[in-house]
Amino acid sequence: MIRAVWNGTVLAEAPRTVRVEGNHYFPPESLHREHLIESPTTSICPWKGLAHYYNVVVDGPYGPVNPDAAWYY
Repeated sequence: MIRAVWNGTVLAEAPRTVRVEGNHYFPPESLHREHLIESPTTSICPWKGLAHYYNVVVDGPYGPVNPDAAWYY
């Protein structure tokens, strides 16, 4: 099982991911969305397209925040 963990909290886990440029991309259904808050940040990759970002939040709404730490295309 492959896991994405921050501050001891599992953010995603799946038996398989897609690895691109050293990053693991998890299937949408494997995300623990209670820790992911949509960010207004976007960026563009010439070959992957438009990226949208999440702020990662653990330990409730007032816990530590890792801004723009997760993204999807």
